[in-house]
Amino acid sequence: MTDLLDPKLKQWAQGRQAEFIDAVNLHGGVRAASKALGLSLDMVGRSIRGLKKRAALAGYSPGTDNMNSPIPDGFLVKRRSARFDRDGNAAGGWVISEPDKDLREEAMRAAADAMSAEIPRVDPIERPLTTAVQLCNLITLTDFHLGAMAWRMEGGADWDLRIAERTFLGAFEQMILGAPMARVCVVNIQGDFLHADGLMPVTPTSHHVLDADGRFSKVVAICIKLIRRAVDLALMRHDEVHLVIAEGNHDLASSLWLRHMFKALYENETRLQVNDSELPYYAFQHGKTMLAFHHGHMKKNDQLPGLFAAQFPVMWGLTKRRYCHTGHRHHVEEKEHAGMTVIQHPTLAARDAYAARGGWFAERAAACITYHDEWGQVARNMVCPEMLEAA
Repeated sequence: MTDLLDPKLKQWAQGRQAEFIDAVNLHGGVRAASKALGLSLDMVGRSIRGLKKRAALAGYSPGTDNMNSPIPDGFLVKRRSARFDRDGNAAGGWVISEPDKDLREEAMRAAADAMSAEIPRVDPIERPLTTAVQLCNLITLTDFHLGAMAWRMEGGADWDLRIAERTFLGAFEQMILGAPMARVCVVNIQGDFLHADGLMPVTPTSHHVLDADGRFSKVVAICIKLIRRAVDLALMRHDEVHLVIAEGNHDLASSLWLRHMFKALYENETRLQVNDSELPYYAFQHGKTMLAFHHGHMKKNDQLPGLFAAQFPVMWGLTKRRYCHTGHRHHVEEKEHAGMTVIQHPTLAARDAYAARGGWFAERAAACITYHDEWGQVARNMVCPEMLEAA
């Protein structure tokens, strides 16, 4: 028996990974386990590698706990120290390591791949009878901060999981039912859809403590439910649907696994395309109209036209009307910059304590913008929370 796995790794297992561990230990290796399970060697191997890296990032990596052993996957050596006796002989030592951000991202991708490989696929949805061939509806929801907690005594309105779910469903249905029956729809989940990026309610990079509502598992379940509902509604009313789940500064990792998961979930639905760009810059061409997307956390608005012209030169050259959609700042701004109109979208979410104490105000809204394949923007359909309460 070779290549046995430590059963304690099951604490960090997802999907069928606990079953994979048992199969490897029973059959003596990954190859034999893959054959017994009727799965590909690559899938089982990638899943186990992702599990080991996830466990290492949590601080568990058997066989890497002394001075002479390598550090666990997902970490870099920050400092090595050694202790010597009075005769100059080595008497011990230790290694201080820190997470390797590149390998940590690789581990998250491996986990997303393993998860998406096991998701039951959605059956195709019946297409609408008639649509306007030249039109494209773009529905944008940015900075939704699902899982955030806001109190009306501080920010003027309450916000929690229950309110967020009701607001999303009501707003999306209002926008899509009020839009023309266009051939194409772009569902743009434009960053910071989730308020926190994991079990700890902190921002991923700065680790600022957030006001959060609900366990992360509950937030994830509602998140998947809402995006599925949006995609299904879009498929019912359009011939072709494109899904953008943009990276935000609050959901760096979650936006990644959501893209992988929805691409796998709708694998059998030929009318849906998921934009799985590895960079936080996304683009879609509708005839002579270019639609570009970036959350706004990496570049300022006036920098975006030059970036997209360089990143997508062919699409830029083939189009006459160009629009970049962004968010991040929670308020409206719209301006032409060097051949592209940059539209900064507002949020539907209520102000949390951080925004309220900082004195930041913005009208809460979301928009469905309709584009013509030659003439560009031709219509807008706006919704605000007050409309949903009055309905």
